[in-house]
Amino acid sequence: MSHDSTPQPLTAAPGTPLRGRLRPPGDKSISHRAMILGLLSQGETRVEGLLEGDDVLRTAASAKALGAAVERLGAGRWRVRGVGIGGLGDPADVLDFGNAGTGSRLMMGVVGGQPVTATFDGDASLRSRPMRRILDPLTRMGTQVLAEAEGGRVPLTLRGPKEAIPITYETPAASAQIKSAVLLAGLNAPGVTTVIEAAATRDHTERMLRLFGATVVVEPHGPGGHGRKVALTGQPTLRGTDVVVPADPSSAAFPLVAALIVPGSDVVIEGVMMNPLRIGLITTLLEMGAQIERVAEREEGGETVADLRVRASRLTGVDVPAERAPAMIDEYPVLAVAASFAEGRTRMNGLHELRVKESDRLAAVAAGLAANGVRHTVEGDDLVVEGDGAAAPGGGTVATHLDHRIAMAFLVMGLAARNPVTVDDGAMIATSFPSFLPTMQALGGRIEA
Repeated sequence: MSHDSTPQPLTAAPGTPLRGRLRPPGDKSISHRAMILGLLSQGETRVEGLLEGDDVLRTAASAKALGAAVERLGAGRWRVRGVGIGGLGDPADVLDFGNAGTGSRLMMGVVGGQPVTATFDGDASLRSRPMRRILDPLTRMGTQVLAEAEGGRVPLTLRGPKEAIPITYETPAASAQIKSAVLLAGLNAPGVTTVIEAAATRDHTERMLRLFGATVVVEPHGPGGHGRKVALTGQPTLRGTDVVVPADPSSAAFPLVAALIVPGSDVVIEGVMMNPLRIGLITTLLEMGAQIERVAEREEGGETVADLRVRASRLTGVDVPAERAPAMIDEYPVLAVAASFAEGRTRMNGLHELRVKESDRLAAVAAGLAANGVRHTVEGDDLVVEGDGAAAPGGGTVATHLDHRIAMAFLVMGLAARNPVTVDDGAMIATSFPSFLPTMQALGGRIEA
């Protein structure tokens, strides 16, 4: 979606119970990384189950622009012939990432560690998002920032060094994007690049680097071992490999919460990734009393996956610890919706990172709750939602701020609220869950343009 796309309002209304089975799209985090590591590898990488949303397709186009041969073989099936570390070429045009924060930041790490020059841009939402947190470590590694918009935002132009400088970097925030950008730049460094994080963030980059042949050592770090020290040995020879992309738990979150709050619902969500650093939402919902059953656990693409049977449940408010935030950072909008149907107070602590996502998600969630009659407060970086165990009032129109997760979260609210809920634009939902509307409609959900 570009910044001049025509808005597409959508309205969700209460109706019948949700019933049936679905498989959410492939995980977006792994899809991005499969394309990027395919680019940096020698030989052929085949990907099954790729998320074919706009965000990932922008990363695929950028990999092609930097020299990879990228080919779609069928639905979710792709082939990438890489150029190897150090083999990238200058792209002929601007790398336009649309709404893709993950894709753009990770590819900045790639370009920042390679002897190429590239300009990054995106839609209005991406242009508003801070990139300085990525640029700071990259400049220490030898990246030159030749041009940038105010505050280190896109459009910006990077020139990487012949060889990156290996560094030890302590991330200022719990961000898998910062960690991943540094590690990807470190692939072209003659030595060990180390990232230290105070709280463990999603570890897909480390897992996939190993899958492609890199040496990555991960150790617990800090008080209680909640943090991680990640050390990458630079200049490996990455080999193309086969990647099976499991279903995205962040996308599964929307039908999952819908099944919990729409009375009488019984839904099975197939093949969901169960990586411990990605299931904070499920952990929280179970604490709230959710009926979520894990069945048929198995391995796909180096990750544990399971089918989830989800039934409508009476939820109770809980206190969500700040240290859980990295394991559910994308799921707070839909958790806030679940909390608005729960009995009592739900307090979500330490949500600073929500302020620098596709929108200021903390402000956007609060405004959406207000528009739909849900009692709540924002206290610093904490969100407190007050529920009475009944359906949320609904009836409001929510400003999405070009944020796909805000749009889907409040459409989920509308399926169970006392009155329909409208979002001002659903076009950007395609960035992560292109089949969201037909999927929810097939389960019995009433969502219409």
